[in-house]
Amino acid sequence: MSDDRVPDKLDCGRSVEELSAYLEAGRQPYDRDIETCPDCLNAIESLQRVGQLSRDLVAEDAALLPAPPQSWFEGIFSAIHSELRAGRSIPITHPDPRVSITLAEGAVRSLLRSVGDSLDGVFIGRTEIVGDAEIPGAPVQVVLTATIGWGQSIPDVSETLRVKVFEALERHTELNVTAVDVIVEDIHGYTPKDER
Repeated sequence: MSDDRVPDKLDCGRSVEELSAYLEAGRQPYDRDIETCPDCLNAIESLQRVGQLSRDLVAEDAALLPAPPQSWFEGIFSAIHSELRAGRSIPITHPDPRVSITLAEGAVRSLLRSVGDSLDGVFIGRTEIVGDAEIPGAPVQVVLTATIGWGQSIPDVSETLRVKVFEALERHTELNVTAVDVIVEDIHGYTPKDER
């Protein structure tokens, strides 16, 4: 189960605030330690997504609806913030028994977010891998919370997201995913990409 507490530091020792300041400075001066650290890069990618999300929501919701409740946006940011830790190590098989390869749970969560980003008007909130992901072949369930754009079909978007998550996990991991549950938590102001 995921930990609801927001970490002060990533597993590599850097704080989210430190990475946010580095990002705001345009990633200058170049910091090789940050730019070669998977935890830092995952966190920077999440911070960039949140920044883009906030800009998009302000522009779209200002024109269509009253400003979204602060708790909704804070909920997404808090979920991303709490998931920045590397988490469990998910094994990947290799033909050489002397070789051990693992995939960080945080990388899988980043993959799940990228699937949501590929769908117009969809924003992923919480992601959770339920089950013994560290045991090869053990059944796991993926639970996602999402917000979708006003006017979109909740059943259609949920099913599309569910199918794309299954496909991405099958392509990029060896997890034995028995179910993908999508929970739509909110609806936000939305302008389709082709109308922007």
